[in-house]
Amino acid sequence: MTLLVAKVLLAPLCVVAVSLAGRRWGIAVAGLLGGLPVVAGPILLAETLIHGRDFGADAAAGTLLGLAALTAFVVVYGQAAQTRGPIASVLCGWAAFLLCVAVLRMVQPPPAVSLVLVGTCFALGLRFLPSPSGLVGEAMPPPWDLAARAGAALGLVLALTAVSGALGPHLSGLLAPFPIITSILAVFTHSHGGSGQLEVLLRNFLLGFYGFAAFCFVLAVSLPDFSTAAAFLLATAAALTVQALVFLIRGLDSGPSDFDPTPLWRESDAGGDA
Repeated sequence: MTLLVAKVLLAPLCVVAVSLAGRRWGIAVAGLLGGLPVVAGPILLAETLIHGRDFGADAAAGTLLGLAALTAFVVVYGQAAQTRGPIASVLCGWAAFLLCVAVLRMVQPPPAVSLVLVGTCFALGLRFLPSPSGLVGEAMPPPWDLAARAGAALGLVLALTAVSGALGPHLSGLLAPFPIITSILAVFTHSHGGSGQLEVLLRNFLLGFYGFAAFCFVLAVSLPDFSTAAAFLLATAAALTVQALVFLIRGLDSGPSDFDPTPLWRESDAGGDA
């Protein structure tokens, strides 16, 4: 029961925390943080504790492969958002994710192969996403904005938890990276932040997924031989290390459109520091 409560409550709390970080330090930081396995990680931990380390390793390998489907969500949402609103765009993205899962469930490559595959997908995704067209601050979001984000995240994680446990390790793993935080942040940014903010957010999601992939890969290869605690600590350290490296490298090599420190909401509109 404690694991279930923690798993259910973590996603809403992370959505709020990442949203606040985006308002304070810029939407690019929110994208990088949103790319961490803050929902899939607890799901994998719960499945490992309930079903054993071998099940957890297989589920982690499935989650690693499922990042290709998560990349499809991000790219399809970004393309759909050029001509459609937030609801239509997120539905298109979910459809792309589920279609990819339906295809990927038929294959189970070794984790190393999956790592190369998803890394290639991230790089290609950056090419297929629209280039940031400029950041435009919008009016301060309504008071219910954060509560609505948390409620939407709670509903999505409850729905995913209800169906994932009985599907076997591979399919459960593929579904673990279902775009919960990415969907919430994309929809609300699309609604309140404009296309420029959305494009930067989506691009930095893909950069953040490199740390997500490192987490899943280390977990998949270490769980059979290490204790659950040791494997998850190693995986978390790998994710944070890769995320820091990506931030440093892209911060040096990228233009200001990728890592603009401007907060999401203009201080002049917000009446002070957001």
